[in-house]
Amino acid sequence: MDKIMRYILIGVLVILLMLIRGFENVLFYDPYLTFFENDYLYIDSPRRELAKLVLNTTLRFFLNTIISLGIIYVAFRDRNIVKFSAIIYSVAFVLLLIPFLYFVINPRQEDYYLFFNVRRFLIQPILVILLLPAFYYYKLNR
Repeated sequence: MDKIMRYILIGVLVILLMLIRGFENVLFYDPYLTFFENDYLYIDSPRRELAKLVLNTTLRFFLNTIISLGIIYVAFRDRNIVKFSAIIYSVAFVLLLIPFLYFVINPRQEDYYLFFNVRRFLIQPILVILLLPAFYYYKLNR
């Protein structure tokens, strides 16, 4: 695959990530979207359906992960890097879902900021932003 085609494909995958973010209100059930847009440190946690929230958060994480792994594969064309990234994503999901569930089940105003950040790692493709430069540096030094 030539360089121009790889850049175009990465661009398409990034646009897919942007579309997930742009249509998050339509695609996913998440009462915390509007909650965290407001002055959330001074209001009570919104009413939520736990199973629906966890399922939609998991779906969003899974979609972001698949697209992010596609970006990593197109960028480096190395299956070992993609496998390692998939392991990182899996471990991150488990480690982030535990505090996410805790904060959803036990909402306390003093924990909202920490909950906001844990939730952000679950619903945003932040890991790809961290992994791309790390693997690029790894490739340069190999």
